[in-house]
Amino acid sequence: MKKEMTEQEAYLQLAALCAQAEHCRQEMLDKMKRWGLDEGVKDRIISRLVKERFVDDERYARAFVKDKVRYNKWGRRKIQQALWMKRIDEHIQQQVLDEIEEREYLEVLRPLLKQKRKSVKAQNDYELNQKLIRFALGRGFTFDVIRQCINVDETMDFDDETD
Repeated sequence: MKKEMTEQEAYLQLAALCAQAEHCRQEMLDKMKRWGLDEGVKDRIISRLVKERFVDDERYARAFVKDKVRYNKWGRRKIQQALWMKRIDEHIQQQVLDEIEEREYLEVLRPLLKQKRKSVKAQNDYELNQKLIRFALGRGFTFDVIRQCINVDETMDFDDETD
């Protein structure tokens, strides 16, 4: 049988984890729950991690949003859903999502649609656009942003472009 973890051991392990990468309050609570720590201990550890700035949900949300847009090529809606699942406060969610620059957002979606367009089989432009819209909606982009990119893409000649 595994010996029970002390409050200090749990704190040190979580602090080390937070020193390596950004983590939110909920991730720390989930980890402590798996370790079987009781509520009072969890509350004290979380308070200490927050007070000592190991855990900061706003800082975490900023890093999370930046990564998901740049590397995972996610749209606002998908990111918002992920933040909600991590129980990030709605005020923080809205604040960091509003910080996404429209230009950067479109620069993520355009190449994504351009790439997808090459692999989509469709009978006509209407069907092609429907498939591209569904793809982008699935990535969490909003219809108005998708529409902007698809309208722009229709006027582009992709063979002349080099990336």
